[in-house]
Amino acid sequence: MGRERVSQGSRFEREIGYSRAVVDGRWVFVSGTTGYDYATMTISDDVVAQCRQTLANIDDALTRAGASADDVVRVRYLVPNAEDFEPCWPLLRDYFGPAAPAATMMVLGLADPAMKIEVEVTALTP
Repeated sequence: MGRERVSQGSRFEREIGYSRAVVDGRWVFVSGTTGYDYATMTISDDVVAQCRQTLANIDDALTRAGASADDVVRVRYLVPNAEDFEPCWPLLRDYFGPAAPAATMMVLGLADPAMKIEVEVTALTP
């Protein structure tokens, strides 16, 4: 099985030079994903709305890669403000809860001050 690249057509993929996801065998690696709506290149000011869009973007990438949230084995949450993480818990629990992946949350700066959460996942398909 060869390596397959998954794109969502975001300008960031073109300008920076990466893929939204890469499939290699049974492994699916989804790049750090934020709450941008890639169709309009807009982002909400609300962290929960950003989290919802982030998960939609991840779900689309996983689906295109032949995987789902149930296949996620590792998730990394990146937030500039620790206080913004807890309001996202219900969405994250609903999306990732059934898979119960290994997880890490880090507080750090993101590329754009408008970004309030970034999520990176690794999945292993059956």
